[in-house]
Amino acid sequence: MVRLALLGAGRIGKIHGRNAALHPQAKLVSVSDPHQPSAEALAAETGARVSSIEEAIAAPDVDAVLICTPTTTHADFIEKAAKAGKAVFCEKPVDLSSERIRACLAEVAKAGKPLMIGFNRRFDPNFANLKQRIVDGVIGEVELLTIISRDPAPPPVSYIETSGGLFRDMMIHDLDLARFLLAEDPVEVHAVASALVDPAIGKAGDVDTAAVLLKTASGKIAQISNSRRATYGYDQRIEVHGSKGLIRAHNVPRTTVEVATGAGFLADPIQDFFLERYAEAYRLEMTAFLDAIAAGKAPNPSGEDGLKAQVLADAATESAKSGQTVKL
Repeated sequence: MVRLALLGAGRIGKIHGRNAALHPQAKLVSVSDPHQPSAEALAAETGARVSSIEEAIAAPDVDAVLICTPTTTHADFIEKAAKAGKAVFCEKPVDLSSERIRACLAEVAKAGKPLMIGFNRRFDPNFANLKQRIVDGVIGEVELLTIISRDPAPPPVSYIETSGGLFRDMMIHDLDLARFLLAEDPVEVHAVASALVDPAIGKAGDVDTAAVLLKTASGKIAQISNSRRATYGYDQRIEVHGSKGLIRAHNVPRTTVEVATGAGFLADPIQDFFLERYAEAYRLEMTAFLDAIAAGKAPNPSGEDGLKAQVLADAATESAKSGQTVKL
């Protein structure tokens, strides 16, 4: 039984807190959040106590810490938890600065404690199955990867102003997926981007529509398409072309019911947003973290995976601004 402390009781904290509380391998010991009502409500729901963040990290009855606080706090809390002898799960990203991530990972290495980064899409059953079939050689050698990720609507501009930009906030998930599926690190990044959805996003210095091309040393190519607006739902698709064929993972509809009439075929819309689409991925992600701790193994995705995705996001940001390909 792994005893867990949750730092942050916001939207993502509630997901991880509830999953931890329901997991047979875990016990949610404490919940911490500067907004006391949020901490108290989640603690009451899950049977945990309310603690300050400092108390939670230092608590002797806590084996591991789940960090779901604002991005600007992640690296500090990772270091404090690791130095206190705790295993750490942290939502992406570790930090908006690659240099700060490197410094943080160095401290974690000194402490010798496991760190897992929350790239939940690796655990989506559809994407995980697609990955396994690639590993099994079903489509031969991977040559061309296409990832489409489009949100149903943009977040508030107040969020955009502190998010680090689309490439670091939104596309970082897809950049990690590209590394995961290619099984090879990109060495070239070329990005184009615009603010087409909301002029206020452009005024805030960010973009809402972007495409990136990645190329690995062996010549594999990945294409990533992002938009902050998809009028038809949460668009999440992957296609991989290989030397022996093609493999795809489609969107997940609200139901599989289909009606056929003389007017044509009518199906339900795709799921609304990430809370529904990746609910199972979050549960499986928690299991992977707990299994790694129980087995004494390094969890995956690692801190190094978090750093490499951030480096790609930095390169994409630079390329979109300069119009030039960035070589890594």
